[in-house]
Amino acid sequence: MSSAAYGTAVAENTTQLKSTAAHLKADLNWTDNSSGVRQLQELLDSVLNPEKPAADTEALDWCKCLIAGGEGFEEFCKTVRSYDNATLCGLVWTANFVAYRCRTCGISPCMSLCAECFNNGDHTGHDFNMFRSQAGGACDCGDSNVMRETGFCNRHRLRTGENVPSVPRDLLLMSEMVLPRFIICIIQYLRDGYTEPDTSTERDLQKVLQQLEPQISFLEELTKMGGAMRTVLTKILTNQQIFKDLSVGQEENVYAKKNYEKYLSALKNSGLVSVEEKAQSGAAEPTRGAEAGLLLLLPIVFLKEDQDGGQSVGQRKRVKLSSTAKDPSIMDSLKHKCFLEELLFWTIKYEFPQKMVTFLLNMLPDQDYKITFTKTFVQHYAFIMKTLMKSQESDTMSNRIVHISVQLFSNEELARHVTEECQLLDIMVTVLLYMMESCLIKSELQDEENSRHVVVNCSEPLLKNNTYWPLVSDFINILSHQSVAKKFLEDHSLLMLWMSFVSFFQGMNLNKRELSEHVEFESQTYYAAFAAELEACAQPMWGLLTHCKVKETQEYTKTVVRYCLETLQIWFDAIGFVDEPAPNQVTFHLPLHRYYAMFLSKAVKCQGLDLDSLLPHQEMLMKIMVHPLQIQASLSEIHSNMWVRNGLQIKGQAMTYVQSHFCNSMIDPDIFLLQVCASRLDPDYFISSVFERFKVVDLLTMASVHQNAVLDGEQERPMLEGALTFLVILSSLRIHLGMADDEILRAEMVSQLCMNDRTHSSLLDLIPENPNPKSGIVPGSCSFEEMLSAVADFKAPVFEPGGSMQQGMYTPKEEVWEKEFDPIMVVLRTVYRRDVQSAMDRYSAFLKQSGMHTTGNPWPPYKERTPLHPCYKGLDRLLHCKTLHIVIFTLLYKIWLDHSNMSEHVLCMVLYLIELGLDNQVQEDKEDEVRCILEHCHDSWFPGTNLLSNLHHVINYVRVRVPETAPEVKREKDPPPSTSADASNFGQAQVFSLVAERRRKFQEIINRSSTEASQVVRPKSSSTRWVPPGTPPQLVTEILEIRESMLSLLIKLHQKLSAKQNSLSATWLEDMETNSHAHGDGITAIERILTKAATRSRQSKRSIQEICGKVSPPVAPKKNSPTDKNTMDKDERRQRARERQQKLLAEFASRQKSFMETAMDVESPDAEAAMDLGASEVMESEVLYDCVICGQSGPSTEDRPTGLVVLLQASSVLGHRCKSDETKKLPTTDDEHIYPADTCGAAHDVRLALMQRFFKDVGVLTGKTQSLKHTLSLPRFYICFTQNDQVLQGFSVDKGEFTCPLCRQFANSVLPCRPGRSTEVVSWHMPTNKKTAVLVKEVEDLQEQLGLFPVSTTTESNLSKEMESVIKDIKNTTQRKYMDYGKNPGSPDNDFLFMYSVARTNLELELVHRGGNLCSGGASAAAKRSCLNQLFHVLAMHMRLYSIDSAYNPWTRLTQVRNDPRPEVPMLFRDCPSLLIIFVLTMPQPLRKEHFICLVRMLYNLQYTQALASLSAKFSPEERQAWSTSGALKKNAFDAEKSYDALLSHVIGELSKVKTVYDVNPEVPSMVSHIAVWSPHSIEYSLQQFCLPYLRLSCLLQHHLYGDKLSGCPEVEEFSGLAGCLGLLAPALQPSNPIYSASCLDWTVNAFDLMTQWCSEVTGLSDTQTLLVQDPQWASPHLLHLPDHYNIIFQYYHKKACTACKKVPKDPALCLVCGTFVCLKGLCCKQQGICECVLHSQHCGAATGIFLLINASVIIIIRGHRFCLWGSVYLDAHGEEDRDLRRGKPLFLCVERYRVLQQQWVSHTFDHINKRWGPHYNGL
Repeated sequence: MSSAAYGTAVAENTTQLKSTAAHLKADLNWTDNSSGVRQLQELLDSVLNPEKPAADTEALDWCKCLIAGGEGFEEFCKTVRSYDNATLCGLVWTANFVAYRCRTCGISPCMSLCAECFNNGDHTGHDFNMFRSQAGGACDCGDSNVMRETGFCNRHRLRTGENVPSVPRDLLLMSEMVLPRFIICIIQYLRDGYTEPDTSTERDLQKVLQQLEPQISFLEELTKMGGAMRTVLTKILTNQQIFKDLSVGQEENVYAKKNYEKYLSALKNSGLVSVEEKAQSGAAEPTRGAEAGLLLLLPIVFLKEDQDGGQSVGQRKRVKLSSTAKDPSIMDSLKHKCFLEELLFWTIKYEFPQKMVTFLLNMLPDQDYKITFTKTFVQHYAFIMKTLMKSQESDTMSNRIVHISVQLFSNEELARHVTEECQLLDIMVTVLLYMMESCLIKSELQDEENSRHVVVNCSEPLLKNNTYWPLVSDFINILSHQSVAKKFLEDHSLLMLWMSFVSFFQGMNLNKRELSEHVEFESQTYYAAFAAELEACAQPMWGLLTHCKVKETQEYTKTVVRYCLETLQIWFDAIGFVDEPAPNQVTFHLPLHRYYAMFLSKAVKCQGLDLDSLLPHQEMLMKIMVHPLQIQASLSEIHSNMWVRNGLQIKGQAMTYVQSHFCNSMIDPDIFLLQVCASRLDPDYFISSVFERFKVVDLLTMASVHQNAVLDGEQERPMLEGALTFLVILSSLRIHLGMADDEILRAEMVSQLCMNDRTHSSLLDLIPENPNPKSGIVPGSCSFEEMLSAVADFKAPVFEPGGSMQQGMYTPKEEVWEKEFDPIMVVLRTVYRRDVQSAMDRYSAFLKQSGMHTTGNPWPPYKERTPLHPCYKGLDRLLHCKTLHIVIFTLLYKIWLDHSNMSEHVLCMVLYLIELGLDNQVQEDKEDEVRCILEHCHDSWFPGTNLLSNLHHVINYVRVRVPETAPEVKREKDPPPSTSADASNFGQAQVFSLVAERRRKFQEIINRSSTEASQVVRPKSSSTRWVPPGTPPQLVTEILEIRESMLSLLIKLHQKLSAKQNSLSATWLEDMETNSHAHGDGITAIERILTKAATRSRQSKRSIQEICGKVSPPVAPKKNSPTDKNTMDKDERRQRARERQQKLLAEFASRQKSFMETAMDVESPDAEAAMDLGASEVMESEVLYDCVICGQSGPSTEDRPTGLVVLLQASSVLGHRCKSDETKKLPTTDDEHIYPADTCGAAHDVRLALMQRFFKDVGVLTGKTQSLKHTLSLPRFYICFTQNDQVLQGFSVDKGEFTCPLCRQFANSVLPCRPGRSTEVVSWHMPTNKKTAVLVKEVEDLQEQLGLFPVSTTTESNLSKEMESVIKDIKNTTQRKYMDYGKNPGSPDNDFLFMYSVARTNLELELVHRGGNLCSGGASAAAKRSCLNQLFHVLAMHMRLYSIDSAYNPWTRLTQVRNDPRPEVPMLFRDCPSLLIIFVLTMPQPLRKEHFICLVRMLYNLQYTQALASLSAKFSPEERQAWSTSGALKKNAFDAEKSYDALLSHVIGELSKVKTVYDVNPEVPSMVSHIAVWSPHSIEYSLQQFCLPYLRLSCLLQHHLYGDKLSGCPEVEEFSGLAGCLGLLAPALQPSNPIYSASCLDWTVNAFDLMTQWCSEVTGLSDTQTLLVQDPQWASPHLLHLPDHYNIIFQYYHKKACTACKKVPKDPALCLVCGTFVCLKGLCCKQQGICECVLHSQHCGAATGIFLLINASVIIIIRGHRFCLWGSVYLDAHGEEDRDLRRGKPLFLCVERYRVLQQQWVSHTFDHINKRWGPHYNGL
């Protein structure tokens, strides 16, 4: 078939295509298929012509057809799939996909599963979570290298490979022919389309990719056909021969030649050389031997560059690269041998288009492909990172790179393979070095001019945007494999390279303290610096450490430690460090120190190495100690506000340094390193260094006044506290010094729980990951959960009455407070200082509660420590050195004499140090001690170094240097008494200078190491009197007489603290019981120390007794007496102020309590509404109201009405009531639906529509209202309206909302209280003996004088104005559509009906609140203050404007038999409760109670008749007949009017006169429920049920109008209880005998006549049955029933498409009232600028909406124009919400919370209970 023939072929239809394909396929199947091959090639030449535009899809159709070989492509796919032999899932997903991770099943931490595989596997009880993928991923199900086989799903558990038939040869024959041409075609398009970014805009790349979209999608489709097709693709992609033939193109093809040249130039421009060119230029690759040589050049290259001097830093960076790279070819050579390699090359060039990435990943289940692809990826690794650094979209690109690399490197087998074959480690380290070298700057640490050290510049985008993370994350990933990590640790040159990489971070982000003015610009580079150290240095370090856990790996540790020390030495030389750190500089980044520390710790802890073998000489240790110590001192400086001019960011650094994610990689190693230094260096040197670094040396003098050269006065105290606290931490922290991992976990947990109760997730977050990974239990260690249950109790989530939702919390057990609370650990782990205070407050609360310590504030408890590991025993010498003892002595003395800048904290820490010293004794050689004494006798304070013996050593004189103005100077006017002993002592007065000590020691150590001869006699240095240079000259030397020992000072302090002269008697030691000391304040602490000293040394015991025996008051220097008096006065003043304050607070609290009781929803029966109180007092006075604004109380009058502040809101709760009590389920599958037809709202709509068909003017008196009505939320407090109405002026916010002046809750209107006298109220209540008939007549007369009202409408009083405004408010809060009932909206009739509906709704809602009935529960439930009384008055006043046409007046029709024309609406269709309300509202107020009762009785007759009619319609015709005849017999009995059977038969008789009433078309499904047989009992029951709603409403109305108590009766007797309450039943009747509903009837005319009249009104109408059979009973409203597991909702709805735009919405939500699925913020469903949730809230809930956000698991409430986040009703196993599903743990329905939500919905209290409301601007 020639090309010409092809042209015609295209012209014909697809059948032609198919036949051509089939014909070719047949040709190719012959053994000699050369002609077929030739034909195919010719066809493809013309079809796949790369010169045609890519957008032309015709070629694609050809390919599909050819590959399918004439079949349909779909069938072909199916066939190929049946040969799928893949055992892996391999499903690839992109960002935002919801996947799962199970730590129990995962071998690699990156393991992930798609939802399908997860749900089909068994993961019950596993540690799994759901997560939204950040960068994309692929499902690992079936891959046993990444996860355990037990976690595979059913599909991939079976090794499907074995039983799949082998693929027939001809099936994929065409694919093998066609696809290579197809792929080269794609590649040629890519070559053509690529342009270098500098020559043109980036946009083109996107365009090229868009055109190729169909082709790449086609490749992706092929990969999804399963294993068989993937094998074919792999063959094509990896075959080098095919590539050779096709890539360059045939000789004669000009296009292909050009195209290939484009490819070569692209290679060149990427800075890559193809290998051929390289060979031509003769660059031989350096051999392995050359590398070692290269490494040694490192330092020398630096020197050379420095000598050149002229070069800038920028150039120097580049020079460095050539010398460090292990193998220059890593960075700049590439060679493409197959399609796969070139495809990857273009994928990188085009910056990883998503489709290409997905295609490359979809192929991974094929093992051969996986290996080749991984090698190709590694080969391109350097190029990838170069491209990434240049990329504009580095974020997206990073994600795509990691998407690929994580799939390749998580597999240990594969990672090991490429490490061995492709030098993966070398490549990674080299690339990392290369990357960081692009942003180096000169380090300014220490010696700014001559520093030769370079560090990364944290403000470069590379660090700021974390561009390096893909690389680092890959590196960490491969180091997690033991085999790879071992290779790394064995390769010394690699380690050395790595160390030089780490040293780029050593000393980065240097802070210099601002001394003059505040910095102009606060740089935020510290984020980048901390992230870089954590990710690029610390995490690889932890990765390596996990493989150094056993003895066998000792060598690795030794190597790393050796290189660390070498690199540190290079660093010290480079920054020019000698012995003193530069002042006012600090860097928090010392990764080399930390590597060294952590490997030391592991070596001693896990590998049994001897510490000394790993330590350098003393001088190096001194250097190593300097920078970490500098950080500790700077932390104190920062907290003492010395760095305040550097801005907030410096505080941020100090906090990040100790924060939970960083502490174990930063502060912990630093402190451990300092502990190591302290245990090996001279303790005096160490201690004096500490005080010098903390700048408090000048403060440590016996003199009361001193000059500090470096600190301001207010900084001295915090710095001294900092120094002492640091020493305590240093000597008591055991994290790396002998604690087991379990103990560490326990200590961390306790310290976090002591600060605050914690949720499970925050605990997980706050406890450092290493050494205890929280996931995957390390064998032999205690799991997180077990430990948690050992130290903490779970507090289930509770609700506070304010409505704030609590989470499930863990709180420390009592014994933890008692025995394990460790303030030192708390101080170490607090990010905010306030947390320390919080821990102490909680501790003291516990002590008070358990009665261990009740007076005053307790001190932090002292905790015994785990014993030190033998290697670190030297640490205890810190506590036993003279320098520390002198400091302790000095401080005790200063505290006793109240010198400035001493504090309780200082004393506390000093005592802690003494106690630590007593508990940790040091064993010493005797000779050593003797030598010491001999040597130091002339100038030493103490005889030896042991704390115990120094405690009782008395110090007599001290020589101090003081300013001339000091009080000590003036006292020495007269010469001291010159007894010989004293004079001789004078020469021996103690001198003490820390700095001098330190210098001397340092000199000593240096000399010793230089001469190598350790001299026994130490050189006496002459610098004992050394004075720091630059001190002001007017210091004079004075000698103070002290004559105290530490013990005597302690005892004096005890007296001072207990404020008793001789607080300790001489015999107190014998009386002490030892165990009472654990908790208490300073007094207890001193007693504890003295007891310890006495029990451990007889000498101390004697001294103590001696000192206590001298019961002499302490001789304080005279200067102190006036200040003492002042302090006393001050204390007394303070005490008085405190008492005053307490008194005020108490008064305030009691007021508040009484307010709460009267006003809020406190359930106490005596909190009746205020008007009831007024009503019950039978005094000649008006009801008084208290105004909460002006505080006056007075009556409400016409011109000064008082009002109730209320919140009006529309409500649809009643409309959502259903017939059945069962709540509707939320649908979670496609088969489930919710039908709204059975709701109250729907039923009323139907009824209303029917009525409007029959009666033109239904509105006025049907009274069956629309379902959406109006509610008045609970009122708050009374306000008086002053004449000019000022009160309300302040609150007119838009929409008229304001907050209640008393309780600050939302309100939007004020209901005026009706003026009235309480006597009048009483007269309403008078019982009446009038006959019913008389009352009926009175009522009629009252209705006729409707026009004449006491409040005349002509004079506009303030009261009436207020009432008008309330009505306006009510109308404004209701949506238009709920106000129009009739046919003529806006007419007076319509208004009239609306008023009535407001009243009706509020009554109904109150019933719902009371639980739907007025039995014992419901009667008392209304502790809420109700404003119905006021509301009725306001409504009544407005109703009077409408007179009722007497022809329509239903009263006459109720009470008289008349022969009027037929009324508009038959009486039997009228709604009795509505009529009652309308009568009450339209009659003159106040209505007397006897008239009210009369109304109730007359309407009950009608209600009963309706019940009979409705019942009769439910009977079957036969039953109707039977009842009719049996009842007829009783008609003549004397009580026929009160017997139900007589009345029933009469109704049946009357209604049967016309066929239309009972005859229903059989086709129409009737609403009638046929009970099998109606017994008299069931009839009576159904009649009572029919009448109950009417009775309940009447009763409630009576309660509100007349203040009658509601009778709380048991539910069985509800009917009789209510009837009695309303006076329908004589009280004489015992409730014991069954009550008949008929006995409550009270007819004023002949019952049968009246009924006949009512029935006749109906009989003329058609389709009456639906109107007759009404059911007034509604179940109380419920929200939907939700499933127990949130996952059920999530899986169904998060993928569900929006009904409007058919796309899956970004934020789907569900209405919990009706189950509608809506888009939150979705633009697709916007109407008139209003988003769907807001719209739905208006339709469904009259502006109240309750929505569950599917992707966040939280509920939002929309109320009108505001919304708030309510919280979540789904909690995890630990009682916590998971907002936004961040943790992805399984969530379960919390029934209590859901009940609270429903309660707030039904009671309309969202506005009051939820605090955080915001406007939604219609955007939800």
